[in-house]
Amino acid sequence: MSFQQGLSGLNAASRGLDVIGHNIANANTTGMKASRAEFSDLYAGNLASSGSATPGTGVAVSAISQQFTQGNITATGNSLDVAINGSGFFNVVLPNGDQAYTRAGNFKMDKDGYIVTNEGARLQGDIVDPVTKAVSKGTLQVPTGKGVAGKATSSGNIELNLDTRAAVASSVTPPTPLTTYGTSLNIFDTQGAAVPVNLYFQKTGANTWNVYQKADGSDTPTALTFDGTGKLTAPASGKITIADPRATPGPGGAVGGTFSIAGMTQNAASFAVSDLSQDGYAPGALTGMTIDADGSLTTRYSNGQTQKAGVVTIANFRNAQGLEPASGSYWKQTIASGNPIVGAPGAGNLGKLKSGALEDSTVDLTGELVGMMTAQRAYQANAQTIKTQDQVMSTLVNLR
Repeated sequence: MSFQQGLSGLNAASRGLDVIGHNIANANTTGMKASRAEFSDLYAGNLASSGSATPGTGVAVSAISQQFTQGNITATGNSLDVAINGSGFFNVVLPNGDQAYTRAGNFKMDKDGYIVTNEGARLQGDIVDPVTKAVSKGTLQVPTGKGVAGKATSSGNIELNLDTRAAVASSVTPPTPLTTYGTSLNIFDTQGAAVPVNLYFQKTGANTWNVYQKADGSDTPTALTFDGTGKLTAPASGKITIADPRATPGPGGAVGGTFSIAGMTQNAASFAVSDLSQDGYAPGALTGMTIDADGSLTTRYSNGQTQKAGVVTIANFRNAQGLEPASGSYWKQTIASGNPIVGAPGAGNLGKLKSGALEDSTVDLTGELVGMMTAQRAYQANAQTIKTQDQVMSTLVNLR
């Protein structure tokens, strides 16, 4: 009798509709991968050797396969939104301590500075020590309340042009004021306190200048010499030492450093400063962070400094179909999936990251609606076979 076949068809069609319904429900779920019900026919064991055809016993859902295709990437502008463009999964640790993997990169930062998913799972990666630069694996965390300490100035660079057309200061009446050609910059002590430093340039002869650090010229100047092409020739080291202009150093100690002036020139052009830079900075508070395509987690601070806090690593599997799906857009490792292959984004066959963007669901809503209608027809057809078989049975029972 075909009751069994019809019943198996109803069950299979019902499960197919469940899969389609799940796909449709997650059409807007970030990182969602559509599933597909796969069917196989059933036959009873036949020990006869006559070779006669044996009617099948129905259908079964042999597998619900996941379609790990690349979803569209949509820009969001949120610096903690990250999409994987290519193969791989974000590695996270669930609140219960279990290891899990996800394609949903809509991360947040919790009160402790950990980068987490909406369910509180913590993102894993390579942690970079800001001082020693040593790398260790673990949970990525941003030091939200710590900020970055100030750094004392030790070196810098000064590039400017001195006007060769300027008169020798002592050759004019009254003499050219020392402050005519000057510039200033801030240097920092060990506590990150800024100390303003002034530099004054005075022409002393053809192709020769003095540079002072006090407006009254009471300090010992450094002599500068240029050749006929306007290139600096003295001091031979191409460097000058900047001393603390204060009579009494502050709590952070004396300031100063060695500055390169090799790029200084003397040409027939107006006095102009092209570069004043130094390696010190004031303390700064965290203002933001970015995740680059190579996974680098970079923090930004109010003093203009940046630090590499870590690297977001991603994992891939030889058999992604073997992963076990779990609630919250997660997958878990199984024997069938094999062990994860973890690396930096872009390494080997791992995908790259796109910051400020999310991967859309791979559900094709139009295709799912067509599939739903097809599954509904299959369900109706199987129900009809049961109804027809019932009518046949009723006819047989009522024969007289």
